[in-house]
Amino acid sequence: MVLRGIAAFVALWIVVGAHPRAAETDAPQLAQSLQRKYDGIKDFSADFVHKYRGGVLKKEITETGRLLVKKPGKMRWEYKAPEPKLFVSDGVKMYSYVPQDKQVFVSSIPPGDQLGTPTMFLTGKGNLVRDFTASLVAPQSGMAPGTRALKLVPKSPERDYDWLIVEVAPETLELRGLVTVDAQGGQSSFSFANLKENTGLADKEFAFSIPRGVDVVTDSPR
Repeated sequence: MVLRGIAAFVALWIVVGAHPRAAETDAPQLAQSLQRKYDGIKDFSADFVHKYRGGVLKKEITETGRLLVKKPGKMRWEYKAPEPKLFVSDGVKMYSYVPQDKQVFVSSIPPGDQLGTPTMFLTGKGNLVRDFTASLVAPQSGMAPGTRALKLVPKSPERDYDWLIVEVAPETLELRGLVTVDAQGGQSSFSFANLKENTGLADKEFAFSIPRGVDVVTDSPR
């Protein structure tokens, strides 16, 4: 469930900048504005709160952490509470590590012609207008007054989610929240704070060293 939420978020990490008069745009115009900001963003960081509600068991989980992203293809999700977890992409490999399990999952980022929509955004090859059908919807409960919510339905089926909603401030387009729903009805919601963009994040932030004494599981035969 964590990986599904992360995969869906990758498609929307683009919306952390500013664009004038966003409150007056319709859905296609808002999508175009977000895409323009995406083109100018090289990296960003934020604190996050991730809430997940299962579609079948209705189990609810709330987690907090820190996110770093850098084009092309690098990201670091560091979950701090209630359980430490780490998901790192160095642009070539994706590492998933839960210290309590003493296990690291290593998977390859597929070549460009095999990328899903989320990974395409991470590598700078996606396009909101081209890859999604956009519509304006009501923001989720608890969002600040005036929040704009844009529902995005992928034009090609996605494995990790059916649709997603991105929530932004009305004038600045600062990212406030993200909601995704998977095929089983499970819902992930992220809220973000302390957003910073284009600060020149170092590549070393996205390096991962396999800890001693853990099992390593890969997506390809040895």
